[in-house]
Amino acid sequence: MDYNSAIQKLFSLHQFGVKLGLDNISKLCNVIGNPQKKLKCFHVAGSNGKGSTASFLASILIEQGYKVGLYTSPHFVKFNERIRINGKEIDDNFIVKFVADLNSYIDSNSPTFFELTTAMAFQYFFENDVDFTVIETGLGGRLDATNIIDPLISIITTISLEHTNILGETLEKIACEKAGIIKNNRPVILGIMPEEAENSIKEIAQERGSNILLFKDSMKDFGDFIIVENKPIRYHIFQTPLPGKHQLLNAGLAVKAVKEVLPSIDDVHISRGLRNVIPNTGIQGRYEIYNSRPRVIFDSAHNQAGIKCFLDEFNKEKNFYTKRTLIFGAMRDKNIKEMLLLLKNSFESIVLTTIGYERAATVAELEEIAGKLGIKTAAAEKPEEYIKEYINSKENEVLVVLGSMYILGEIKLRLMNKFS
Repeated sequence: MDYNSAIQKLFSLHQFGVKLGLDNISKLCNVIGNPQKKLKCFHVAGSNGKGSTASFLASILIEQGYKVGLYTSPHFVKFNERIRINGKEIDDNFIVKFVADLNSYIDSNSPTFFELTTAMAFQYFFENDVDFTVIETGLGGRLDATNIIDPLISIITTISLEHTNILGETLEKIACEKAGIIKNNRPVILGIMPEEAENSIKEIAQERGSNILLFKDSMKDFGDFIIVENKPIRYHIFQTPLPGKHQLLNAGLAVKAVKEVLPSIDDVHISRGLRNVIPNTGIQGRYEIYNSRPRVIFDSAHNQAGIKCFLDEFNKEKNFYTKRTLIFGAMRDKNIKEMLLLLKNSFESIVLTTIGYERAATVAELEEIAGKLGIKTAAAEKPEEYIKEYINSKENEVLVVLGSMYILGEIKLRLMNKFS
């Protein structure tokens, strides 16, 4: 088995879809020796901001001198991006050996793509003797495959309406699913979220004897910057390499969480960790400037809350350009109507696109929703060609490529192939 056949085997597991529950992942990890039981973990869940918060956390730990495993999803261009140690992607040979060794088990037990990938991450981190791991949930929390770890601390970033067909149709129900990562007598820190969601999580935390830390109680918001109180120290966070006010909050949440677990961590390394989050973790797609002139921005805002955060930043610069164009794609299970309503007044031109992924909304589906809202749109079957032509022919305009990470990743992969 070579790398390509191993990856094909992995991706073939998408046919089994999402199987929420811990029985399959527990059985799989038991077969490989339960590596997750030997890891010191930070566990991060939330509707938005969990990938950024996880990356800030990992970067701070790396700057302190620790060997840090980071598990995030989805990837943008290459599968290996999901599993990193101190910023370096998982080795191809490990993927090949892991899949080959479990080939018969896979055929007999049909684990999902995410279950197998999660088990692979646990095994890779264990075999490489990492000091700490930062684990981002995939979907929800309570029944997510990552939830067989016993973390040092649980972090829940935000709560908003998402995956309502799976997680529930109210903020309270979604919050309860996310709160499933809280473990008995382990601390949990909550980011800024609606009161009804916060109260639901508090109840579960109290039932489990978990020390509840509210980020809002230790954070002061001064508009352009925030202060995180961790007595006797106050951390001023003015900016991060990831643009946007929401990223200040994600960074502050990471600081608060890491100081709770490791109170002696050096303040200089905290600052360096926030500053070096991109090279330390490889994070991308967060108001990412793909091209400067003409300006092309990639942003993985995939729900209403994410789009509001994007627009808060974009509104600072949108009037600098003679024309604003949006390339938009989304997963079918998102509230596409509300997303388009938020976006429509910020762009003169909206171009719809999709990818060959079972959850992705087709262009026809997007056009039907946009049409009912009275939004005029165009379509781009090959968005990479559109972007390439745009870069070669425009000057004082801006193009935003926004939506699902899956769609952004596919577009970036095609662009890499076009320009290589």
